[in-house]
Amino acid sequence: YCSVCSNITEIDPCGICSNPKRDRTVICVVEEPSDVLALEKTNEFRGLYHVLGGALSPLDGIGPDELRIKELLTRVSASPVDEIILAMNPNVEGEATTLYLSKLLKPLVHRVTRVARGLPVGSDLEYADEATLSRALEGRIAV
Repeated sequence: YCSVCSNITEIDPCGICSNPKRDRTVICVVEEPSDVLALEKTNEFRGLYHVLGGALSPLDGIGPDELRIKELLTRVSASPVDEIILAMNPNVEGEATTLYLSKLLKPLVHRVTRVARGLPVGSDLEYADEATLSRALEGRIAV
């Protein structure tokens, strides 16, 4: 694992953390290493990552101490970070993790954001569930 972001790697620090072209002032927090791969495939994000190793799930015995939250807070306190992007899965555990982290990070970072949620490309409105449609309406943007 990378000693900086906790992503799976054969070298330490990983290729993303050691890349001088990456924006070190923006950190995207994800649950698992597979989330880093998914985001990297988009070629849109140029910042760094932090892998938590899961999401808060009290029913499964996963609390803050079981995740890499302390490492994130140490990292944010040690270097200038302008924005934290919370990219948790859109489920109950991901939502709980997002809310918990946002409360911890807001006093430390100028901007704490979350990834937008809504309708997948190529889908039909009539097949979307109410929660997805509601979030899509909440997250609408100007055209």
